Amino acid sequence: MVSVTGRAALLVAAAACTAPLVGAAPAQAGPPAAVPVLASEPVPGPQPSPADVIFVEVTPSTVEPGFLVGIRASCRDNTVPATVVSDAFGRIQVQPQHGLLTASPMVRDRTRPGNYRVKLECPGGQTASTMLQVVKRVQPSRGPATGFGGTAGGGGLGGLLVPVGLGLTVVGAVVGVVASRRQPRTLRGAARR
Repeated sequence: MVSVTGRAALLVAAAACTAPLVGAAPAQAGPPAAVPVLASEPVPGPQPSPADVIFVEVTPSTVEPGFLVGIRASCRDNTVPATVVSDAFGRIQVQPQHGLLTASPMVRDRTRPGNYRVKLECPGGQTASTMLQVVKRVQPSRGPATGFGGTAGGGGLGGLLVPVGLGLTVVGAVVGVVASRRQPRTLRGAARR
């Protein structure tokens, strides 16, 4: 195997690209020149297989109390459950699914804001860990009080606005009917005089 440094490879590539453009000298008879070959051989030694990779991931890595997080993990043997421990959600089991170990625990409602360690404990004794950040629960702000009836902000009268409005409408209709019946009698009496 011929080893070529980065600089030599760049020079060989530049020469190969410019020779046809410049009009290279006629070919000469003789033994062919040695052409450096770039080969990618695996590095000697054991390569880690995907099953040897031990890790734990938490998604999302920043969450409010009371929300679910997704956990993906890997041990040497992903066909048996493992354990994940954190002060944010307690001790849970991650179950085999699609070649990985997964779970979806809920961050406890009373978890205080801060960074919490999430530790994977494999059955073979291997461990891995990551961090989960718990942030303060954000209360959504109230929008402007621009609604109709009960949607407008303010005191506890929002529930009374619709019934009171309906009652006033009925009273207005009754007064209108009574007034329309009395008006013709008044006109008839005025016409007889």
